[in-house]
Amino acid sequence: MKVGALLLAAGRGTRFGSDKRRARLPEGDLLLERSIANLAGTGLPLRVALGPGDDALAKTLAGRGIETIRCTDAPRGMGATLAAAVQRLPRWEAVLVALGDMPWVRPQSTMAVAQAAGPALICVPCHRGRRGHPVAFGARFLPELAALDGDRGARGLLQRHAAAVRELIVDDPGVLRDVDRPADLAPFPSS
Repeated sequence: MKVGALLLAAGRGTRFGSDKRRARLPEGDLLLERSIANLAGTGLPLRVALGPGDDALAKTLAGRGIETIRCTDAPRGMGATLAAAVQRLPRWEAVLVALGDMPWVRPQSTMAVAQAAGPALICVPCHRGRRGHPVAFGARFLPELAALDGDRGARGLLQRHAAAVRELIVDDPGVLRDVDRPADLAPFPSS
C-alpha cells in the first residue's frame, strides 16, 4: 500500500513568541530539522507544508531533495493548511499527517502507524492511554481533510468516524510531546 507523509510546518507559533521552527533543541538540532529528519528516516515519500512567507526555507529543503507544498491559506489556521496540502498530494492510499513541532517522535513509531494504515482506516498512535501524532488517514478520508478550514484540524474527523479509528499502542512519549512555548524545549524527562 502506498503511504506518504505530510509534515505540517506552515505555522510560526504565535504562543512561542518567535518562529519556533528555528528553535534549538537541547540536543543542538533545530526543531524543524529534527522533525524532518525523523520523517525522512522512515523512507516514506515526504511533503512538507509551508506558509506563504517561507521562500528561503522552501529553497533550502528543495536543495536537499525535499518536496514542499506552499499553503497560501496557512495564516487562517491548521485546518486551512491541512486542506490546501492534501489537495495537492499525490494519489496515496493513506497519508500520515505529522506536525512540525513534534521533533521527538521516533521513526519506529511513525513506521508502525504507516504499516497499520489502510484505505478505510484512521490510525492513531497511543502512549499511556493518550492519543498522539502522527495520524494516518486512509484515502477514504482525504476528501474530508481537503474540505477543512480555519484553525480546526482533523480532530472532528476522528470523532465522526470513530468506528474507523485504529489505536496503535507505542512505547514512545514523543507522540504526545509538542512545542508550543520555549519552556517546552526542556530536556525530555527520563521515565
